[in-house]
Amino acid sequence: MRIWVDDLRPLPASCHVWCRSVNEVKKCICRAEEDHEEIEYLDLDHDAGDYAVDGGDFIHILDWMERTKRAYPIRIHTMNPVGRSNMIRIIRRNGWRLLG
Repeated sequence: MRIWVDDLRPLPASCHVWCRSVNEVKKCICRAEEDHEEIEYLDLDHDAGDYAVDGGDFIHILDWMERTKRAYPIRIHTMNPVGRSNMIRIIRRNGWRLLG
């Protein structure tokens, strides 16, 4: 499963699931784990826009993964340079795989 995480940009053909909020991503990951479905990667935006009311900006997914000892490959497609840098710092600190 390839999880696209973005509040505005539509699901690209390369991904399978579109999540628009942090809590939606958490549920998707937990469901995939319960079903023993492989998560190939998460493709993350940073800013959740109107969906931030449901868990905050998408960097909080990385915080949650860190707290719960999860590790999945990550792609970042945000246009927010500060957000991108902060996300990359968390990914590198945990030794997670950063794609593209």
